[in-house]
Amino acid sequence: MPGKKSGDHWETVHAEKQDAVSWFQQAPETSLELLLQDGLAEDAAIIDVGAGASRLVDSLLEKGYRNLAVLDIADSGLARARERLGARAAEVDWIVADITAWKPEHLYDAWHDRAVFHFLVDGDDREAYRRALRAGLKVGGRLVMGTFADDGPEKCSGLPVRRYSAQALAREIGEGFEMEHARIEMHRTPTGNRQNFQFVVFKRIS
Repeated sequence: MPGKKSGDHWETVHAEKQDAVSWFQQAPETSLELLLQDGLAEDAAIIDVGAGASRLVDSLLEKGYRNLAVLDIADSGLARARERLGARAAEVDWIVADITAWKPEHLYDAWHDRAVFHFLVDGDDREAYRRALRAGLKVGGRLVMGTFADDGPEKCSGLPVRRYSAQALAREIGEGFEMEHARIEMHRTPTGNRQNFQFVVFKRIS
């Protein structure tokens, strides 16, 4: 559940497991491909929601993107990413916030979320997420979302999750978004387990 209790939980998970968290990817190839598949200007504003220590920001910096924001409820994950990037960390806007309580101060051209939305099992939390999304993503902007697929795990890091098909995720995101692309990615965890993720790309149309 979002809030202080949830923040404490994720601080502990990131501090104790580091790169052994189940969703860790050495190279976030699918996320990168879906963000950039139709072309995205190097000055586009991109936010990675719930990123933790994800290496997506590294890849975007390497490709010349320079208007990047990274958000997570736990600073311990972000701290590891900042340390890894060294001096280049100063080029990124680091945001420690609960997405269900966050009020964006800027509009973004692209919004990426891999493995945050599926933790929102409470309807009010999902509605709060949608409010933040609508406040933060430009009309015409791209939403790239990855959740556990409908045959994926029922829990992650000790917490229940909601699983989605592409159609179910489109219904949940709601009006004003057009689904452009969907795919299943089989993710292998650091311990060797297999997890199916449902990725969907949406365009905000209103």
